[in-house]
Amino acid sequence: MSAELFLEIGTEEIPAGFIPKALEDMQRLLCKELDQARIAYGQVQTFATPRRLCIAIADVARQQQRQELEVTGPPARIAFDAEGNPTKAAEGFARTNGVELADLQTIETPKGEYLFISRVIEGGDSATQLPRILEAVIGGIPFRKSMRWKDLDIRFARPIHWIVALYGGEVVPFTFGDIQAGNLSRGHRFMAPAEFTVSCLDDYLIQAEAQHVIPQVDKRRSLIEGQLAELVSKLGGRINPDPELLEEVSYLVETPQALAGSIEARFLALPPELLITSMREHQRYFTLIDAKGKLLPHFITIANTIVTDPGVVIAGNERVLRARLSDAMFFWQEDQKTLLETRLEPLKKVVYQAKLGTSFEKIERFKTLATELAEQLNPEIKGLVGRAALLAKCDLETGMVYEFPELQGIMGREYALLEGEDPRVAKAIFEHYLPTQAGGELPSDDVGTFVSLADKIDTLCGCFAVGLIPSGTADPYALRRAAIGILAIILEGNLAISIPRLVERSVALLEQKATRPLDEVSAEVVEFIRLRLVNLLGGQNFPADVVDAVLSASFNEPADALARVKALAELKSREDFEPLAVAFKRVVNIIKGGVEEQVDPALFESDCEKRLQLQLEQVLGGLEPQIEAGDYAAALVTIAGLRPAVDNFFENVMVMAEDDKVRTNRLALLTAVSHLFTDIADFSKITA
Repeated sequence: MSAELFLEIGTEEIPAGFIPKALEDMQRLLCKELDQARIAYGQVQTFATPRRLCIAIADVARQQQRQELEVTGPPARIAFDAEGNPTKAAEGFARTNGVELADLQTIETPKGEYLFISRVIEGGDSATQLPRILEAVIGGIPFRKSMRWKDLDIRFARPIHWIVALYGGEVVPFTFGDIQAGNLSRGHRFMAPAEFTVSCLDDYLIQAEAQHVIPQVDKRRSLIEGQLAELVSKLGGRINPDPELLEEVSYLVETPQALAGSIEARFLALPPELLITSMREHQRYFTLIDAKGKLLPHFITIANTIVTDPGVVIAGNERVLRARLSDAMFFWQEDQKTLLETRLEPLKKVVYQAKLGTSFEKIERFKTLATELAEQLNPEIKGLVGRAALLAKCDLETGMVYEFPELQGIMGREYALLEGEDPRVAKAIFEHYLPTQAGGELPSDDVGTFVSLADKIDTLCGCFAVGLIPSGTADPYALRRAAIGILAIILEGNLAISIPRLVERSVALLEQKATRPLDEVSAEVVEFIRLRLVNLLGGQNFPADVVDAVLSASFNEPADALARVKALAELKSREDFEPLAVAFKRVVNIIKGGVEEQVDPALFESDCEKRLQLQLEQVLGGLEPQIEAGDYAAALVTIAGLRPAVDNFFENVMVMAEDDKVRTNRLALLTAVSHLFTDIADFSKITA
C-alpha cells in the first residue's frame, strides 16, 4: 500500500536566484528523511513560482520497512566486572540501542568476545512520521540569505503564509512557526488571490492554472519562449540570445505575458553593451538584434499578469527605461570631457585593499608584471601592454561605472576608442577582466592576455602576502577564480610561462606590503595554483593517476604539463602499457632517489648491462629533439622502446651485488634510465 505525498510552501516573493537550489535542497532533504525513516517512495517532482515551493512524491509506502539490527558493542571484558555484573559500558550500550540488559548477548570475534544485539524493529505507520519529517525539511532548507519575521523563532528565505501538506489526500498535521499545515493553497496574488482546496498533485496543477498560476517551471519557460517568438515575428530581427535571463524570468512570474516596447532612437547612440546591460540587469528586458547583430530599437518585457490594457503597461516600462537611459546618456557625455589617463590621479586616493594600498599602487605593480611578460613572450607589443595596463582601471573613476558597476572594462574600452587610443589597447582594457567565470570567454589578443595575467597574479599574491587566504568555501576575494583564470589563459594560449617565476616576481613587488615571509607566500601561491590545475585537468577526464604522476614530476609550466598529461594518458590507453609501467616503477623503486656516480662500462659483468647501456644511448639520441620540440607523445614512445632491455636486465642481473662498486654502477645505470622519464612523469604514481 502506498499514497502520494504533496507539500507546498507558500511565501512572499522569493528571489529568483534562490529557487533552483531551494528545490534541489528540498528534494534532497525530504528523500534523506524518508530513507532514514525506512519509508519507501517512488517518483519525485518539484515545482516553483516566486511565491511557492512544491514537491510531490508518488508511491510513498504506508508502512515503514521492517529492520533487522545486528550491533556489536564493547568488549565483554569491559562490559562486565570480575563478578560478572554489567558495567556502565554495558548499561550505556543497552540504553543507546533501546534494549534491556537482559537482551544483551555476546559474540566471539577474531579480537575476542564482544557484546552483541540482534533484534527486529517492526515497521510503523508512515503517517505518524510525516509531521516530524515535513517540519524538519522546511526548517532545513538552506538559503544564501534567510530572514525572521514577527517574533517567531524560525527562519526562511521570505515569510511563509501558508502550507499545504497532504498524504493520500489527507492533511499531514504539523505547525511551522505560526502556520498550521492544511489543504488550502492560493492563486495569483493579483488576478486570483482567493484560497482553493487541494486534494492531490493532479488536482493542484489543474486548479492552480485556473487561478492564473503555472507551477511547472518548464511550462512557464516554454510559454515565454513562444511569446517571445510571436512578438519577434511581428517586430522583425531576433532575440539577443540570453539563456540566463530566460531562466531568471521563468522564476520571476507565475503566469507570463510578453509585451514589446520601443527604445527612443537617440539612445541608440550609446554603446550597445550599455543599453543591453541597463535593460537586462535593471529591468529584465530582452533585447532584439538584426541579422548582423546590431541592436534594434525594441525591447520585450515579461509581465506577471495578464493585462487588460497592454498599452498602459508598455508606456510605463518605456517611461522607466527613458529615465534610466537619460541618466546613462548624461554620464556618457560628461565622462568624455575628461581623458582616461587623468583619472589615474584620483585612483591614488582610492583604497584597493587596506593592507595592499591604493588602486594606483596595484596598477603600478601589475603594469610592471605585464610589460615583463611582454618582454619575455612578445617584445613588439611591450609598449601597448604598458599603456593598456596603465589605463585598465581608469574607468572606475567615471560617472558611468559608478552608476553601472557592471560596465567596468566595457566603458574603459569605449572611452579609449573615442580618445584615439590604439584599438588593441582599448580592447585589452575590456579583456583584462576575462575570464569572468570558469569556462568563460578569454582574452583574444596578447595585449589583453598579459594585462589579465598580471592583474590576476597580483591579486592572488597580494592577498596571500597579507594573510587573506581562502578557507573552506569562503573566498571573498575570488582567488580560486583568479587562479583558474590564470591557468585557462596560459593553457588556451599554450604560453611558456613558469608559474614559480611569475609568482616569485609578483611577490617581490609586494615586499613593502607583505606581512608574511615572502618565500612562504610564494610557495603557498604556487601550491594553490597547482591544486587548481589538478582539478582543472581532472575535470577534463584525464586519469587521476596520470595527472598526479605528471604534476609530481614538474608543474612549473602549466602548458608543458598539459602536453605531458595528454601524452601519458594516450600511452596509458595502449594494451602494452601495464608491463611498461611495472618496469619503470621498478626502476624508480630500486634506485630510491638514485646515485650521482657516472656509469663505468668497465664494471659491467654481463651482456644485459651492456645492452641496456647501448639501448640507453640510442634512446637518448632520438629523445632530445623530441623533448625540445615538446613532442611528449613521441618521446614516451621512444622511451617505451627501452622496456625489453630493462626487463632483460632485471631478469638476469642482481642489482644489489655484494661488490660495492658493481652495485653502485648498476644503480647508476638505472638512475640514468630513470632520468629519461622523471622530467615527464613520476611513474611510481601510476596505477597500472
